[in-house]
Amino acid sequence: MLSKADRKKAADILVSAQKERKQAVQLSKTWPDISIEDAYAISTEVAKRKLATGAKLIGHKVGLTSKAMQRSSQIDEPDYGHLFDDMMIADGAKIPHENYCRPRVEIELAFIMGKPLKGPGVGLAEVLRATDYVVPAIEIVDARLQDPRRIFDTVADNGAAAGIVVGGRPVKPLDVDLRWVGGIMYKNSEIEETGVAAGVLGHPALGVAWLANKLAAHGVALEAGHLVLAGSFTRVVFAHKGDTLHADFGALGGIAVQFV
Repeated sequence: MLSKADRKKAADILVSAQKERKQAVQLSKTWPDISIEDAYAISTEVAKRKLATGAKLIGHKVGLTSKAMQRSSQIDEPDYGHLFDDMMIADGAKIPHENYCRPRVEIELAFIMGKPLKGPGVGLAEVLRATDYVVPAIEIVDARLQDPRRIFDTVADNGAAAGIVVGGRPVKPLDVDLRWVGGIMYKNSEIEETGVAAGVLGHPALGVAWLANKLAAHGVALEAGHLVLAGSFTRVVFAHKGDTLHADFGALGGIAVQFV
């Protein structure tokens, strides 16, 4: 367990890494005794600093829910992070590559909550009842800490959340069998990754349920109007300067961004 002073030092490291666009040494190397509780406390401290400077909380993300993502990250449990208004990026935007340390992209579904959702005891049915609509999304992830990261590093770093792009065709949660929504990630017109949303715990809504139950331990609920990224169902794709990334969700449409 870290002291409050060390937790603040860790938050300083993450804030500086994001500001300077330069990855820092893993927190788990600097503090070998760091715990999951420490990691979430550090993430919360960074979030509080962002809110104090005028950022607006617009939702949460749950990550590492699919076997593909867990294998690629060498992590065997989900994590979550905060989403802020300054992370939103328009579909079709040109994104300065220099804004990130080492950007990667992944495809997932975003749940827009129509009603508050608070655990414990949240399951599939509760998520579907509380969701207004679901929309295709690209998440930009940007680890502010070096590889190889442990779960403590990923959690403290807000799940590496860095950008959100939504687009395509929104659907009501019961109008489509969300398990079989497919996604294809193209980089410069070549297929990089494919998958189906069932890869997220068997159903993407179960990623939202996991998140609601996890947040309940901290007295936090998913709020009406908030956006929840349910977790990627493919591995990440690295984005280099000049790359165009296009996600095709079939009948739900597509999304694209370019790094410049």
